[in-house]
Amino acid sequence: MSSYWNQRTQKLSPYIPGEQPRDGEFIKLNTNENPYPPSPKVIEAIKAAAADTMRLYPDPVCGELREAIAGRYGVTPEQVFVGNGSDEVLAFAFGAFFDQDILFPDITYSFYPVYAGLWDISFRSIPVSDDFSINYKDYLIPNGGIIFPNPNAPTGRSLPLEDIFAIASYQEKLGKVLIVDEAYAAFAAGRVSAVSSGGRHNLLTVHTLSKAFSLAGLRVGFAIGSEELIEGLNRVKDSFNSYTLDRLAQAGAAAAIRDSDYYEGITAKVIATRERVVATLIAQGFTVIPSEANFLFIQAPGKPGPEFLVALRERGILVRHFNKPRIADYLRVSIGTDEEMDAFLAACGEIGK
Repeated sequence: MSSYWNQRTQKLSPYIPGEQPRDGEFIKLNTNENPYPPSPKVIEAIKAAAADTMRLYPDPVCGELREAIAGRYGVTPEQVFVGNGSDEVLAFAFGAFFDQDILFPDITYSFYPVYAGLWDISFRSIPVSDDFSINYKDYLIPNGGIIFPNPNAPTGRSLPLEDIFAIASYQEKLGKVLIVDEAYAAFAAGRVSAVSSGGRHNLLTVHTLSKAFSLAGLRVGFAIGSEELIEGLNRVKDSFNSYTLDRLAQAGAAAAIRDSDYYEGITAKVIATRERVVATLIAQGFTVIPSEANFLFIQAPGKPGPEFLVALRERGILVRHFNKPRIADYLRVSIGTDEEMDAFLAACGEIGK
């Protein structure tokens, strides 16, 4: 602690991201990155944008990108907000819509309590069920706002759309917002996206290009919601930084959004690999939580999570461990290429002997 820090800074418990090794000795299955490269059209667009115009500020309203997103998701540009990764979008959303007593699951994205601390927002953690599923009825209680990922992280379990809309309807009666973090929704083959929310003005969905679009290094995220919610996000953003996305990011992201054929192809590969790995792990005696994301949440037979984590690392494989109640013996494993997952499965076979 420093005497120069204010009280807010002293109370913060920052988010700790997954390890990013500097060498290529590891198979990285710890940060849910896409194992396949971005569309070639993205690279072309970024190269074209790297021109003399870089001396000028980027478009502060990201018009071209918002139009591309609107076209893909069947909404208007006025219903789209973009930011520097979905984490920034989420941070702005906490500041724009939440005051006190918000709800999110006890096992979920660990950035949520960090945002709550940053904005000095009280929260309640709602326990997930024994099978790690979210029971929507647990959220039909007085609150100041609700947020959860769908599919959830780090479990990969998803909530049916009818349950999400039931929560949204309850929130509408309270005059409160429901935020659904859809970072991994593409890997559920579109079955869980709440973008088509039946015109609910209080439902905001948050998305990222880091996962399904293979652009974790570009840092682009966006939100879709009613015009009044988007205006709220813009009020917060423009009180912080009007130019959150640079020219290269805007150009590359717009190209990615438009190249649906390419990304549908690599998403199908990830899903197929995921299902193959699930079947093999179950046959090896692992506990595997049903996943609709680009990762698995697994428990090794008869081996504590930290011990299994170390054993994999010794074999050159990085995965993610969360030393928290209820999940300390589980590991989150990102889906890599077929070759990477074959190496992971071989390591699991050795460790389990």
